[in-house]
Amino acid sequence: MERKKHKRKKNHVILVTSDAADANIRQFRVRPWLLRLAIFLLCVLVGGVAGYLYYGNKLWQIVNRRQETITRLEGEKAALETALEDQRKTHEAEVATLTDKINVLSETVKEKTQTENELSARLEKQSLPTEFPLTGSATMEEVREGDPICIFTAAQGTTVVATASGTVTAVNDDAEYGHNVWVDHGNGYVTIYRNGGEASVKAGDSVVQGTTLFLHGEENTKLGYQMMKDGAYIDPTDMLAISG
Repeated sequence: MERKKHKRKKNHVILVTSDAADANIRQFRVRPWLLRLAIFLLCVLVGGVAGYLYYGNKLWQIVNRRQETITRLEGEKAALETALEDQRKTHEAEVATLTDKINVLSETVKEKTQTENELSARLEKQSLPTEFPLTGSATMEEVREGDPICIFTAAQGTTVVATASGTVTAVNDDAEYGHNVWVDHGNGYVTIYRNGGEASVKAGDSVVQGTTLFLHGEENTKLGYQMMKDGAYIDPTDMLAISG
């Protein structure tokens, strides 16, 4: 039988010395696999350091760019928030201004409405035949037979005037008094003035309270005054504001 061969173990010898004259040489026996492992670990370490130096720089560049982007976006956000706040304040100021204008307009409309109401009430009052039909004093006689009529007797020079605002609808000859003037006041009231003088107005004329209709002379000191409401004669004294 052949004798079994034994593998011969190999060891690597590492010599360590220095430049000193009396330096000793040290020997270290290292197994091959252990040396290969050490070389592998050294290569891994060197590769890791080199990779860290190369890729770490790029990584930091990326991080710095991201930080710059974040800083820029934060600045834009702050600027946008400032702009929005300025717009909000501007809008609030505009709303306040508009509110003031609305309040002023509201007060103006209120005052105008009040003025119009007062004017309307004044015009309505002026259209009611409540005033005395003569400018001076006179005696009055009421005739209740037939259509109601008030007969006034006044002095020469006294003026017959319209008792309210309205429009002259007719100026006619009057069989008993001489002439008559009809005034429509536009609210259902019509007043009739009968006198012997010449009328100072003609049909179609607009009159107001106090407009002269006749002038009393020596021969026409009497005035027959009548009033109609919605086409029916009424007692004029129900509307006249007589004092004294």
